[in-house]
Amino acid sequence: MKGTSTNILFSCVAKTKFETEQVVKEHALVYIESGTLEFTLSKGKVILEPGNIALVKRNQLAKAKKNPSEEGFEFKSISLFLEQPLLRHYALENNIKEYGRYRGDMIQYLKPDRFIVAYFSSLRPYFDVPDKLTPSLASLKSYEAIELLISQGFEPLLFDFNEPYKIDLERYMLENFKFNIPLSEMARLTGRSLSTFKRDFKKKFETTPQRWLTAKRLEEAYYLITKKHMRPSDIYYDLGFENFSHFSKVYNEAYR
Repeated sequence: MKGTSTNILFSCVAKTKFETEQVVKEHALVYIESGTLEFTLSKGKVILEPGNIALVKRNQLAKAKKNPSEEGFEFKSISLFLEQPLLRHYALENNIKEYGRYRGDMIQYLKPDRFIVAYFSSLRPYFDVPDKLTPSLASLKSYEAIELLISQGFEPLLFDFNEPYKIDLERYMLENFKFNIPLSEMARLTGRSLSTFKRDFKKKFETTPQRWLTAKRLEEAYYLITKKHMRPSDIYYDLGFENFSHFSKVYNEAYR
């Protein structure tokens, strides 16, 4: 179950759920009420537990897995997406300078002080009566969240309005080949147009992006199955394959 059509989202699932792989396009403030949320990022995994509050930076790749608790409680979370126009408007109104490029951790934990805890408690009733959370009210609650984040020193992350710049393509691909996203997004996140991305890729790897990605994922799958003795059904999703039947087909073609 998901609640509200605004930038504030309530999520409740009774069974483990893999979310669609995505580019985190806006900063997200996340509160875990029950269960756990497992983020897979290019640098590894982060698990958010009940009571955790975290700020997830935009313009990064992430896979999310929502797990109900072992005690049988549903997974429940509240997420607030802080969109760039809103942050720019806030910065303009409050004479906040634009910060340089943020280079800290891509997921930052908040101190669960009484103010931020009370903030999420104040959102909870709106998910019982979604019509009460109007767009104008959602904007006010977003401004409140920004104030609370500033009080904990998150200005450098919030007010970094820089877009992705041209980065080392080989390093990026080796760190992110397991993410199954459109090539256009890979191009954007490496600071390139799609045509430039394809041209640079051909020059570096001497093949097309899609062929390289499939071969690299299969190579990793072969290692995990033959050396780590992992089950194919347990690894195909983490390696970026759309479904198990597709993975099984291409793996057998390559190694059987």
